Amino acid sequence: MTFREPLPPGATIGIFGGGQLGRFLAVAAAKLGFRTAVYSSKEDSPAFQVASQHWCASYTDEVALADFAQNCDVITFEFENVPAAALQIAALRTPVWPRARAAAMTQDRIAEKRFLTALGLDTAPYVVVETDADLVAAAAFLAQHGRGILKIAREGYDGKGQARVSSEAELRDAFADFGAACVLEGMVDFALEISVIAVRGADGAVSAYDCPENRHRDGILHQSIVPAACPPAQQVAAQEIAARIAAALDYRGTLGVEFFVMPGGEHVLVNEIAPRVHNSGHWTMEACVISQFENHIRAVVGWPIGSVERHSDAVMTNLLGSDVLEWQDILNRDAGASLHLYGKSEIKDGRKLGHVTQLSPVEKQP
Repeated sequence: MTFREPLPPGATIGIFGGGQLGRFLAVAAAKLGFRTAVYSSKEDSPAFQVASQHWCASYTDEVALADFAQNCDVITFEFENVPAAALQIAALRTPVWPRARAAAMTQDRIAEKRFLTALGLDTAPYVVVETDADLVAAAAFLAQHGRGILKIAREGYDGKGQARVSSEAELRDAFADFGAACVLEGMVDFALEISVIAVRGADGAVSAYDCPENRHRDGILHQSIVPAACPPAQQVAAQEIAARIAAALDYRGTLGVEFFVMPGGEHVLVNEIAPRVHNSGHWTMEACVISQFENHIRAVVGWPIGSVERHSDAVMTNLLGSDVLEWQDILNRDAGASLHLYGKSEIKDGRKLGHVTQLSPVEKQP
């Protein structure tokens, strides 16, 4: 295995995962003169539409994985649930960034919570529920905190695999429904949610975009707004935490870290880590000279990280399910609206099918 760094234009970047994030990564790579190869288990993957070549195969198909890796000069991934074993097989032939460890840790909420705790970082209070025997301690925890959210340890995302509980009976029913290991988090009364979109380069230096304020509906991101309505000190604290996380993972590329901003003071709690480009960073495509996607590509090929400076305020709104049918009305209402449609073939409630970003002049902070 040979790896020239920095990779020159014309090299092939492999991308595990064929969703909209992979699609945006492929477009960003093309801007810099790279070819892309996308690997996905789904035949109608949106990223296939813009990639130089693609593989449609199972993530357990070792022959296909090896063939894919041998045709790439470096590999990355667009979603954290690519099996760690698949990343490890690919890494035997071609460098993979971020490393498989980052994906493996964030695939499991229990492992992620323990990782954050080991770093001395504050999170919402939690207890691990792996078996029926753990329900006694979990019920006592719930009685102490009053309300909680039971989250399945693996495969949960965008509000899926979560249940709000306020009694032992609800807790037991939810755990039985999930039928798998979970984390029970105590509800916290936060002021707002923000995220850090950070990028760590080959030299270990970390840059972070301005923090967006994130608003959710039914557990799914609805809007990301920049600037966030919280003091700069809280944003700086969150950015420093994200840099610590990236360093601890020996990370390379863009990652998203979600935070709860607590009322008053400068206290923030880590909610989740996403070892990839992030939905709440889509606004960087219009409001920054260099987007989160381009900076991720730069990082994995060993190029210098670009500017993360913001030249405009922005509101990014996700188009979920039938919202995407309003594309013409969106364009008619606002000639400056930047519309992105993901090329997905089927409309489903709650499915991310596009987004729109609206810019305004930077408002000076007091």
